[in-house]
Amino acid sequence: MDRRPAGLTHPSRTPSRQAYARSFGGVADAYDRARPSYPADVVAWLLGDQPRRVLELGAGTGKLTGVLLSAGHEVLATEPDPAMVERLVVAHPDVAVARAGAEQIPAATRAVDAVVVAQALHWFDLDAALPEMARVLRPGGTVGLVWNIMDTRIPWVRRLRTLMDAAAEAPTEDVAAVEASGLFAPFEAETFRFWQPLDRESLGALVSSVSAVAVRNEAGRAEVLAAADALYDEYGRGHDGMLLPYVTYAYRSTALAPAGGADGAVAVDRDDVDTDSLLIDFR
Repeated sequence: MDRRPAGLTHPSRTPSRQAYARSFGGVADAYDRARPSYPADVVAWLLGDQPRRVLELGAGTGKLTGVLLSAGHEVLATEPDPAMVERLVVAHPDVAVARAGAEQIPAATRAVDAVVVAQALHWFDLDAALPEMARVLRPGGTVGLVWNIMDTRIPWVRRLRTLMDAAAEAPTEDVAAVEASGLFAPFEAETFRFWQPLDRESLGALVSSVSAVAVRNEAGRAEVLAAADALYDEYGRGHDGMLLPYVTYAYRSTALAPAGGADGAVAVDRDDVDTDSLLIDFR
């Protein structure tokens, strides 16, 4: 049965985009060391204060995973890159993890209360991923999308962002595509602000972890890292390091229940379902 929503159009990945998406495995260590986590208030806003079964897609090395766990949620995590999965499992050994993409989720229908995606939706093939997200959610379940974006109101941060060729804002076109699918209610949006402390080494790792830098050849990466060192020296904080400001963009929505329930079945109350039996291929 073709579960793609009618009218949903999303450009297929270009070869260059695929190369960018596959670049993170080679910089998984730098990503794990230097990428910031997410404010606890973000998870509270997305999911509320009651424990829920949460599917995290594109979990990476577990930056958001730890925040979800600290809030008391049960987490099922998927990540397609083996190097990222390796670090995710080390960081959170008790979390159920599947090496899988968002386009074919190894969980059964109506298995989870919420699906969250941090810093990853823009890498998905949305034509395939959105029906999968809707399938695994119980009717009325939550969809949460999150991005950490550097706050470029400060001039030196604008220079750093340009140097890294990093995103200037959350990819709102992808958020709009989720809404246009007809599978989810309109999104609510909120922003949160925090500061990430960095020293010379962690700034270099942060720069290295960005896909636009990771896909460069050795000489190109060295050039960017040298420029990052120069920016750090110019910043002039010495052993105190620097504070990099971020804005976290968060979006939440709910799954719309199809007439007759998912796959034409009658919708059932989650309390009547043995949800442990709904998990297919998590380890």
